[in-house]
Amino acid sequence: MIVLKHIHKNYNKGKPSQVPALQDLSLTLADGEFVVLVGPNGSGKTSLLNIIAGSEYPSEGEICFDEKNVTKIPEYRRSRWIARVFQNPLSGTAPDLSILDNFRLAALRTGRKKLTIGIDEAFKKKVRDSISRLGMGLENKIEQPMGSLSGGQRQALTLLMSVMDETKILLLDEPTAALDPRSARLILETADQLIHELKLTTVLITHNLKEALLYGTRLIQLGEGRIVRDLDGRAKEDLSLNNIFDWFN
Repeated sequence: MIVLKHIHKNYNKGKPSQVPALQDLSLTLADGEFVVLVGPNGSGKTSLLNIIAGSEYPSEGEICFDEKNVTKIPEYRRSRWIARVFQNPLSGTAPDLSILDNFRLAALRTGRKKLTIGIDEAFKKKVRDSISRLGMGLENKIEQPMGSLSGGQRQALTLLMSVMDETKILLLDEPTAALDPRSARLILETADQLIHELKLTTVLITHNLKEALLYGTRLIQLGEGRIVRDLDGRAKEDLSLNNIFDWFN
């Protein structure tokens, strides 16, 4: 369970140019819950993900995971159980390394760090089995450089790499924004399957209101650093696309 208590985030705090990104935001995310965040630019969506990931600390308030206060635990320590996929497909991979080497680096993120790559046949099989679910044929090309792949292929592989081993929390920061519709659909359908199979607590940021309607078990609208709407269960299922469009008019 993730619990955020009275979170404030101010940039340039104490200066005339101070910008309040989050204002007294409290939020509880249950284990395995799939939350979709919507809101205009500047509403605080990415700041919220940054605070959960540990790449930024709140100006005030605290964040707890499974009743443990992690407010000041840095990102590199949280990365053992928090994975994040960014908007840019090039951000999550090393282009000059092979697909297999990229997967090995991702595996080391959650395990004991070693100086050797340590790839064996069992690991190769694990990678091939994981990649085969995409239906792209990339499981037969694991020695191919990552940089030779399309943006959609790299983003799909980044998603698979992000949920290896001990991952409990998945943060999806507009993962389809730079992709064509077909690739975007593959990414979100694969993510939806993984979330349910692995029981991942997930937060997805999207500006695509169709995606917001189709995916997730809970829909939260942010505005000016505050929660404007918080809908789950039947309330979300009863929404239409026009309902969500009306929120922004």
